[in-house]
Parts: sequence; C-alpha cells; structure tokens
Amino acid sequence: MDFEGFERGVADVGGVRIAYRRGGDGPPVLLLHGFPQTHVMWHAVAPVLAQRFTVIAADLRGYGDSGTPEGTQSYSFRHMAQDQRALMAHLGFARFHLVGHDRGGRTAHRLALDSPEAVASLTVMDIVPTHLLLEGLTRQVAQAYYHWFFLAQPAPFPETMIGHDPDMYFESCLTGWGSATLDDFDPEALNAYRTAWRRPEVIAGMCADYRAALAHDFDLDAADLGRRVPCPSLVMYGADGAMARAYDVPGTWADRLDDMRSAAVPGGHFFIDQHPKETAAALMAFLRDVA
Repeated sequence: MDFEGFERGVADVGGVRIAYRRGGDGPPVLLLHGFPQTHVMWHAVAPVLAQRFTVIAADLRGYGDSGTPEGTQSYSFRHMAQDQRALMAHLGFARFHLVGHDRGGRTAHRLALDSPEAVASLTVMDIVPTHLLLEGLTRQVAQAYYHWFFLAQPAPFPETMIGHDPDMYFESCLTGWGSATLDDFDPEALNAYRTAWRRPEVIAGMCADYRAALAHDFDLDAADLGRRVPCPSLVMYGADGAMARAYDVPGTWADRLDDMRSAAVPGGHFFIDQHPKETAAALMAFLRDVA
C-alpha cells in the first residue's frame, strides 16, 4: 500500500483521540473518509497531492483508530467537524483546504458552515446535502441507501446483527449501493477496513453516526438552509453511482455554495478506490487553481 513518506500520528483533541497520517510539504489539505472506511482509502491519492501540498488524512471519530465516545449527539457532524478543525490547529494549520468523501464530505460541509474562516476550499465527494436527501426522500434513494435507516435504529439492534458477521455486512455495502466489486479495493486497504470494522466499538460508533444524522444533523442543517459556503468549492461524484442516477448532484449544491465547480469521475460511490488516478488528477487541478 502507498502512503510512502507519510508519518502516523494521534492527537487528543478535546478528549477525543484522532488518528491521522501526514506527508508532503506546501499548503495544507485535510482528507476525510466516509462509511465504512478509514483514512486508508486515500492511500493512492494522498501521495500524489503530497507532491505539492501538506496532506493530512484523518480518521473520523468512531472510525478506524480514532476514539469512540459514548452517546448519539457526540457523533453529529458538528462534533466531527470540531475534531478535525482542532486536529489541524494542533498541527499548526489555522486555515486549510478540505476534502471529504461520503460521511467525511458531510463533516466537511458542516465545518465550512461553522468555521468558514478556517476553510480555504471545500471538496465534497458523491453526496447530496443531508437535509435535501432526508426531506425529499424518494423510494429509489431509500432502497439504495437503506443503511441510513437500519444503522439509525436504537442500540443494540443493528450492532448485534452486524456483529455476527461484520465482514459480510460491510462488504455488502462496498459492493451493493457502492457499485463496486471487492477487486476494486486494494487488498491491504481492504484488510485495514476489516481490522477496524470488526471492533465492536467501531460498529457502535458508525451506528451512532447514522443515528445522529436523523436525530441532530437534520435539524442543524434545517437551521442553516439560508447559508452558503463562501470559499471555492468542488462537487465530485461517481458518474455511475447511485447519487448520479437519482440526482443532478451539482444541482443539489448550487444554492449552498457561492463558488462551485463540479467534476464527474468514472465509477460508483467508491470511485476513489476504483479510479484513484482520475480522482487525484481532478483534485490536483482544482487545488492548484485555488491554492
């Protein structure tokens, strides 16, 4: 697996342990992963960006090697965003470029709303706004993204069911609505995901993440429907993914981002794993333009 030249680190930010890797030199870029992965998803993209930028790839709370605090509210995107801003401050970066896929993209959007002074640019990958998805839920999206509502059920129901065979469940996510096959994932990366998601506390953290989306994030986003992210922004999405089939993905962001560009990348939801070269090229082009 790549990440050659990257160092590992763990920071205590507000009592929560956040694990990360850091490499490269130049303007800072923070990469945030999504469900059910870890920062390892960036293994083939981060080294390319590190040729020009200081790259930090971090695990969200509840995922990978980061901490797993108790309670549903602890997993709101606001709390996740506070972790990541505190991590970057800990590393000496008050302002940085921000890239997030899936849950990391939702965390990134919340960070850009809550702390616009800290975000030099925003990239969200293969998501539509949380409030829009939930408020206007269609049967097509509900079927494809059923896991939102399964994982959000009260504990210990989903945790118990997943815990009987974590690999089967999470791999079904990668290959089901993800529009991928296991062969699309680097074997070492896949082993890193399995190591993380087999831990009961990580299963619980991921479920709490989805509970928080319904219990807290929807209301936080509803309160901010009139606000726009002011920095340059890129909306990336998998051309063959469930979101592209259900939505005009850039169109869903048009009234939320002041300075928006968009890029479709071959592949489905996990296009970073499927097409890392194309992903890195599109990201590099955007970041070089706005840095």
